Order: sequence, then structure tokens, then C-alpha cells
Amino acid sequence: MNPRAPSPSNHDTAASSGRRTAVRMVIMLVLLAIVFGAVFGAKWFGNFMMAQYLENMPTPPATISASEVQSMRWDNRLEAIGTLVAVNGADLTSEAGGIVEAIHFESGDRVEKGKLLVSLDSEEQIGDLKRLRAQADLAELNRKRREQLYKLEAISKSDYDAAVAEADAAKAAAEAQAGRVAQKQIRAPFAGQLGIRQVNVGQYVSPGTPIVTLQSLDPIDVDFSLPEQYTGTVQAGFKVSVRVDAYPQQRFTGEVLAVEPRVDPATRNFGLRARLPNPDGLLRAGQFGRVVLSLPGEREVLAIPRTAVEYSSYGTSVFVLQPRKPPEGSEGGEQQGPKDEVVQRFVRIGDSRGDFVAVIEGLQPGDRVATSGLMKLRNQTPVHIDNGLAPDAKLDPQPPQT
Repeated sequence: MNPRAPSPSNHDTAASSGRRTAVRMVIMLVLLAIVFGAVFGAKWFGNFMMAQYLENMPTPPATISASEVQSMRWDNRLEAIGTLVAVNGADLTSEAGGIVEAIHFESGDRVEKGKLLVSLDSEEQIGDLKRLRAQADLAELNRKRREQLYKLEAISKSDYDAAVAEADAAKAAAEAQAGRVAQKQIRAPFAGQLGIRQVNVGQYVSPGTPIVTLQSLDPIDVDFSLPEQYTGTVQAGFKVSVRVDAYPQQRFTGEVLAVEPRVDPATRNFGLRARLPNPDGLLRAGQFGRVVLSLPGEREVLAIPRTAVEYSSYGTSVFVLQPRKPPEGSEGGEQQGPKDEVVQRFVRIGDSRGDFVAVIEGLQPGDRVATSGLMKLRNQTPVHIDNGLAPDAKLDPQPPQT
């Protein structure tokens, strides 16, 4: 009888099974690494090739208009915002109460000083005036009689003085009543143009009730203010010009009438008043006006069209034209396509005249700047110049000189 072969122990069986499992896990991890590596590698390679393509892709040229930085001589001036005010202007009211008996004007009429505008009922006051005048006449007669008696030494000096006082008091009472009667007649205090009437015949008006506005508009004043640093620069007699929205193409000229002798501590500005002729009545009190104050002398500035300036939160800039460098690898270095490109340059600008703006810093005479198509420009964008696209740029006309 042959002996049986020894059977493997449980320990050997478990070790063999663990080795097979580990081998399978290693194979699976290697396969996963190969798969994911291929996926990520393909993604990286695609991105790399796309970046290379975009980097080497030529930038399409933009068509713009351009202008050269110009040297100009500008007059010295200060600009401000003003309000037109009437030389004489008032909202007429009644000093006394009463019922409107008659209206002697139409809305919008031009009237002379002293013109009767509104009559209030005054029969009672006129009756009292007649009575007081009669008493004043009687008191005056008594005074004259006593004066004769005093000259004849028939009465004493005190009796004659009493008669004089009674006559004067009666006369004063009559004059006071005449004043109350006059309050029932509303008249124009100065010549000017009336507005829209606010009362009607038969209406009761109390003291202070608005009746109509009266404005004297020729000449007319404009009030404006300037910063305190100009207190030693401006003075009465300097020429001003004013534009209003109602007549944008028309300029109204005049001169400074007065300069406020103090500076407002709240705003650090000081006020000025200028007077303008207004024979046609085009200007009205209360209108908004753009004031230009002319100062003596001129100055030289570098100017560019307003359309060349790009405003943003991080500064003011322009696109300056420069020769474009030939691309690398071009045969014989010959330039292909546009010969110019633009670079963005930050500038500091000053005041403006019409369609031009002064450049204080950042540009030199002879520089060329883009004046249209700025939205499609970036640094080193190649450009074609077509000045037929350029808007007309006009210099503001010179205001009257001081």
C-alpha cells in the first residue's frame, strides 16, 4: 500500500491567493495609469498646439483714421456754469386785502414803470379819504382865522399853536388814508415784462397774495463762481460770453460787472456777476448758462481731436501710431501688409476748445494718434489709415478779448 502525498496547509493556500490578487491589482493600476496618461497627454498636446496656433496666428489689421499732434495758440480763458438773473425782478403782491375790481393788463405784456395793473375795491376807503380831507380843510381854515386873531393879539400864542397842530394832524390823517387807498391800486414798480396773471376779477385777495411776476430782461445778469485761486486774476470789466441750451449756436457777450469780495468757506469759491445786453429778450431769468471768461494773453498748447482720447477708470490714454516691425522669417526683411501699428500710451489732458483737447503730458509734436475705431484697437494692432472716416474737428471760435 503506497503512502499518501502530503496535502498543502491552509497557510500556503492563503499566501498563494494573496499573491495572485496583488498581481491583478498591479496590472489594473498599470492599465489605468496608461489610459489616464494617454487621455491627459492628448488633452495637454491639444492645448499646446492650440496655443501655438493662436500665438502664431496673424492679427487682422484694423482700419482707422489718424491725426497728427498739432501745436496751437489758445487764448487764456476760464469756464464756469452760471444762472441768468433779471436786473430787476419781482413777484408782485397786494399790500392790502380786497376784491379784485379790474385787471388792466394781459399776461405777457410789456409795461412801463407806474402802469396800473390791478384795482381792488376801495369805495369805503375813498369815502373815509373824502371825510378826512374835509376835516383837514376845515382845520386849515380854523388855523388861518386864528392866525389873523393872533396877529391882532386877540388870542394867545398857545391857542394859535393848538390850531396849527390840529390842522397838521388832520392833514396827516388824510395823507395816511390816501396811502391806504393807493394800496388798492397795484402798479408796476419798474419797466419790464409781465408773466402769467394769478388772479381773476371778483376774487378776494389777502395781503401778500401773488398777482403776477414782473421781470426786467434788458440788460440781464449772469451769476457764476470760480475757485479761490483765481481771486487775483479776474476783475470787473473782463469780457464774458454765454451760451444757453435754447440757442446752442448763439453766443451772448458782455462783461464782468462785480466780483464778490469774499470767498465762500463751504465751497472755497467766490462769486461773480456779469451783465449782458438782451435787446431781443432771448435770454430769460433762471436759465442755465455756460460762461467763458476771457483773460489777457495767449498760450501755446499741443492739441489732438477729442475722439482720439480713451477714458477709463485707470487713466486717460491714446493710441499712438508707429512703424510696424517686419515679422521674423520674412524674405529680405520686406514688410508685408500694413506698415503701421498702434501702441497705447497714457496721457494727461487739459482744457478743451471745440473738438480739440490740450495734452499736457505724454505726447510730442509730430506724433500721430488714432482718432476713430478705438474700440477695436489693442497694443501692436496693425492698422490701415483711412482719413475719409475721420469726423470733422473744429476749433471753438475765440470769445471777445479783454
